[in-house]
Amino acid sequence: MSIMQYNGSGIVAMCGKDCVAIASDMRYGIQQQTIACDMHKVFKMSDNIFIGLSGLITDVQTLKQKFDFRMKMYALRENRPMKPKVFSNLVSTILYEKRFGPFFCEPVIAGLDEKEGPFISAMDLIGAPVFAKDFVVAGTAGEELYGVCEAFWKPNMEPDELFETISQSLLAAVDRDCLAGWGAIVHVITKKGVTTKKLKSRQD
Repeated sequence: MSIMQYNGSGIVAMCGKDCVAIASDMRYGIQQQTIACDMHKVFKMSDNIFIGLSGLITDVQTLKQKFDFRMKMYALRENRPMKPKVFSNLVSTILYEKRFGPFFCEPVIAGLDEKEGPFISAMDLIGAPVFAKDFVVAGTAGEELYGVCEAFWKPNMEPDELFETISQSLLAAVDRDCLAGWGAIVHVITKKGVTTKKLKSRQD
């Protein structure tokens, strides 16, 4: 078993019409043993930027603290909030710095830029980014997520429809992965603000 599968996760981000959503499962487990089902893997970095961190939970917590620190330093130095694309580049740089002894973590970034609109990106554990206009996925449920997202996603979805699509995609995918699931959480970012909803799922 790869170290990336030690804890298990399923994270997906999706673009809509002037909105973006990011969702993850809530399971905290060590291999096949489930320990808790209230583990957050998606974190709010600013009012319009969220990051989902899949992989080894210890590295997830370490990176979350590093990103928080760098965001606050940027705000102090520049006297303005960070844009989603800049944050994506920051995350990529932090991961690439440690490429010879990497953090075992694959991030998914979702943000809403005032001028450029929805932004999503994902990376591997050394920070090689992929930018998409539809959806990005990460975690042990990644292959399952690709399948259902390809089937369900369509362009220009309104926030309510985007929420429904990302929710059904995630729930269908984690049911096929024994290392992810046990509840889910969805964040929908619009120009008006952020809507967060928790989902119930199978507990087996």
